[in-house]
Order: sequence, then structure tokens, then C-alpha cells
Amino acid sequence: MNYGIIIKVLGSLLLIESVAFIPPLLISLVYGEKSFLAFIYSILILIVLGFPMSRVNILSKRVKAKDALLIVSLGWVFVSFFGSLPYVFSGSIPSLVDAFFETVSGFTTTGSSILGDIEILPKGILFWRSFTIWLGGMGILALTLAIFPAIGVGGYQIFKAETTGPIAEKIVPRIKDTAKILYVIYAGLTIIQVVLLWAGGMTFFESLIHTFSTVGTGGFSSRNTSIGAYNNSFIVYVISIFMILCGINFSLFYDLLKGRWKNVLMNSELRLYLGVITVSTLLITFNLYGKVYNSIFETFKHALFQVSSIITTTGFTTVDFNKWPEFSKSILFLLMFVGGCAGSTGGGIKVIRLLIMGKVVKKEILKLLHPKAFVPIKINDKVLSLDTIISVSSFFFLYMVIFIISTVFISLEGVDLLSSASAVATTLGNIGPGFELVGPTQNFGFFSTPSKILFSLLMLLGRLELYTFFLFFVPDFWKNN
Repeated sequence: MNYGIIIKVLGSLLLIESVAFIPPLLISLVYGEKSFLAFIYSILILIVLGFPMSRVNILSKRVKAKDALLIVSLGWVFVSFFGSLPYVFSGSIPSLVDAFFETVSGFTTTGSSILGDIEILPKGILFWRSFTIWLGGMGILALTLAIFPAIGVGGYQIFKAETTGPIAEKIVPRIKDTAKILYVIYAGLTIIQVVLLWAGGMTFFESLIHTFSTVGTGGFSSRNTSIGAYNNSFIVYVISIFMILCGINFSLFYDLLKGRWKNVLMNSELRLYLGVITVSTLLITFNLYGKVYNSIFETFKHALFQVSSIITTTGFTTVDFNKWPEFSKSILFLLMFVGGCAGSTGGGIKVIRLLIMGKVVKKEILKLLHPKAFVPIKINDKVLSLDTIISVSSFFFLYMVIFIISTVFISLEGVDLLSSASAVATTLGNIGPGFELVGPTQNFGFFSTPSKILFSLLMLLGRLELYTFFLFFVPDFWKNN
């Protein structure tokens, strides 16, 4: 284990987070809020800790697989813990456990909250709350690789450990260039949406807040009733479109820029992703029309928005879908287990894994008919390795085991089954709102401290896709072999 490079990268990460505190600090000063002191205190603490860590002498800049896994895991815990300090110092969230929950929810782009009244928060804190989603959306360690080329030597292992989905692919040969390309695309989408929301009637500040939460697929709003507070169809459709766009593998945007249209149009995961959105939206539209809404256009608007919000794990709401018919709620609940595409800012199991498992089932059926036939499993004309198929299968098994055990644990609080199950599903899948007691108009504030800690762990597990944390309990992980 190369502890020198681990300490150096983590120190650099803390320094990056201290810089990230500057925009909300300036917002606090502009609005004349006392919360600016909370950011100053937090910046000083991060500099005192991060600077000496980043200056540690190292013998090798090579980052091995085990080093990367430890960096990624500790990195997310570190940024979440220190990112919670402004909440505590400002008094916005006095409890450290609650503040940690809120910060983890932001950085993992979950969007679940313990807050009842969001609109009383200082502007600087509101900005930081949504900014954590933007930072966490692409992965704050990918940002480290993009900004610090010296640390990027051997950095593919960090990129691979943090990338969502069963396969991590570089867009270009050099990993730091891949990280930069991804962030240029990310920033481009951010700028375009800010302009559109601002033109659609939001203030510039609100446009920033909701854009950060959209492109990061996190769903934190500055309004208690989320997007429904604006009662603006243009805003609803803009956010719907950008939620869908940010649930797509970002490498496909690069293909578009390079004119590789065929790669995009023939991408199996993208086609399934858009197909699920289309079918789910139409089914919910037909179920709601005439029962909840009398206008077909109004029905379609809310159906599209909520389907896009749930499948991309964003978590914005325009209405209280808790009051929808059971059929529509069932579809939304199932979408919690789908998620966005691999390589997107969306969470969940990921569409690519569902696609692979579907092909595995198809293969087994064909093998019953033709026992001696060789049936390769292909994705985009590439034959998948047996290791990838086993990895996806084991991921499904582990995901469901964690979901079931956690649901049983949460039910010990006397919470009904749907509330318990959806609370676990929405935190493990990094989605945001659930159903019943954790529905769109509710929050997680009533849960006990142990449950909030469990939810925080589930959010981190979901963002890091399960395996990373479990490696810490394997003795071989700590051996220098």
C-alpha cells in the first residue's frame, strides 16, 4: 500500500474542497449573511489539514488498484464530513449526524433531506447544498485528476474505482485528458441550462441552484415544494430534458461532438434507457388521465417529469406523486431500481446491468433449446468477458441483499413496509424522495440517529457501487502483496 500517495491525494482533495467553499462564501457576503463566517472557519480547517498532507514526500507516483480503492472510499467520507462543517458552524443544522446526512446526500447526488423548511436557510448555505451535488455528480476525485496532472500519474485506477457502471472506459488515452473532456461537457450542459432557466422566469440564483441539482442529478431545490412551486411548464420541460440528458453516458456526448453519430444511435444502453422512459411515461399518462388530471397535456407533463426524475435518480418533484394511483406509484417504485446509464451522473443499478442480465436470461433460454450452441453475450457488437458477466450478476445479488437487510433494520423503528423499503431504495439508489412517510412532501428528519447513519452509509455504498467498502473487511486488502 502506497500510503504516501494516498495521503497526498487526500490532502489535495481537501484543498480543492476549501476552494469550493469560496463561491458560497461570496454569496453569503453579497446577501449580508453571518453564515460567511461558517465558510471561513471551514476553509481554515481544511487548509490547516490539507496543505501539509498534500506536501508529503512520496517515493512513487504510481497508484495501484488497492491504493485507488482506499483513496476513493476515504475521499468521499472526508469531503462529506468536512463539507458538513458549514451547516454546523452556521447553526443551519446543529446536529453533526444530520449535517453529515445532508452533505452525503448532496455529494452522492441523492437529494434526500432531513430539513423540513428549506426556504429559511441562508442563501450561502442553499448554494453550498446544491453545489455539493454539482461537485459530486461527475466525481470530485475525477476533478482532482483533471486539476492536478502530477497526481494523475497512474490515475486510471482512481478513475476506474470511481466510475459508475461495470466497465470503465477512457475517452482518450490520457486519463487526465479524459477527466478534462468530461468536465468541459459537464460545464457546457450547466451553462446552457442556467441560461434557459433564467430566461424561463427563475432568478439567476435559483437558476444556479436548480441547474446544479439537475446536471448532477441530485434534486436539491431552494423551494419547499421543489419545481412545483414555479407552476411554469417551460421550466418543467427544460428540467425534464436536462435530467434525461444527464442520465446518458457522457462519452456519447463526446461521440456527438466528434461526429460519430452511429456510435450514439446504435448504442444499446441508450436505446433501452430512452425506451424505458417512453413506455413508463405513456403508461403513467394513461393511468392518470381522467383520474387525477383532466388535461392530457398536463398529465403528460407531470408523468414525463416524474419518470425522468426517478429513473435518472434526480429526485425533483412537481406534484405529490404519493397521491397518484397505485399503478403509477408501482412504476415509479420499479424505476428506483433502474437508474441512469453507466458513465452518467445518475445512480441506481444502471441500465447497462439490466441489459446484460436480460441477455444472460435470453442465453439460458436458448441453451435449453440448443444445449451445445455457443451463445456469446454482446453489447454494442462487443463480446462481454465472463468476468464482466459474473461481476454484474454478483452486483445484483449483493444489491438485493443489502436492500432487504436494510429494509428490515429500518422497519424496527415501527415504520410501515412501503416507507421502509422506499427509504432504503431511494438512499441506496441515490434517488431522493420515496413513498408514504418519506414521500415528496416529507423528509428523513424523524428517523433515529442509527437509521440516519445507516442511510448515510447506503448513499455512499450506492455512489461507490457496493464493492469498495466491503473490501476493507477482506484481510488480503491490507497485505502488501
